[in-house]
Amino acid sequence: MIGAIFGDIVGSVHERRGTKTTSFPLFVAGSRFTDDTVLTIATADALLSGDSYAEAYKRWGRRYPHAGYGGAFRRWLSSEDTAPYGSWGNGSAMRASPIAFAFESVDEVLTEAERSAVATHDHPEGIRGAQAAALAVFLARRGMQRVEIRRELEARSGYDLARTIDEIRPGYQFDVSCQGSVPEALIAFLEADSLEGAVQAAISLGGEA
Repeated sequence: MIGAIFGDIVGSVHERRGTKTTSFPLFVAGSRFTDDTVLTIATADALLSGDSYAEAYKRWGRRYPHAGYGGAFRRWLSSEDTAPYGSWGNGSAMRASPIAFAFESVDEVLTEAERSAVATHDHPEGIRGAQAAALAVFLARRGMQRVEIRRELEARSGYDLARTIDEIRPGYQFDVSCQGSVPEALIAFLEADSLEGAVQAAISLGGEA
């Protein structure tokens, strides 16, 4: 979770700026946590408290109403309705990492990642993104080598993870969909030799930072 929050804070100042380099300071004066941190903590809170994900997301989201939520989530947050709204956005993946630390099998992680996603993101792509993110963290936590993690993620998610960051970067643009950003984030991890390097590589694509 600290790693996820670190990445969120570092990326916060690059959002919509189209950064295409890995050469930048990790922290600057404007660096801050965003909605991704708030909702990652909300996921952990739901797991620890037994509350529903919808309850936890509304509670934490309303506590930090100006964290930078997307328009559809903001409307959901301000309403009394707890029904999902069919999103395929990558918010479902950004908040999923705590699930990887709460369960001890692949099947449990995938099932719980789907539960966390469908609170808001009940589109198949929203679910797939959350499952892929949680599974990647789980497999890494269990000590699996990255070549094996790549193979397992490709088999279970269907994402194309054979590309490289250098191949993706030139033509990549801002994309908030799971299908258009989660594979790229996973590739940044699979290529990197450090946490900082993974975050810098992901940001250097110039997309959803």
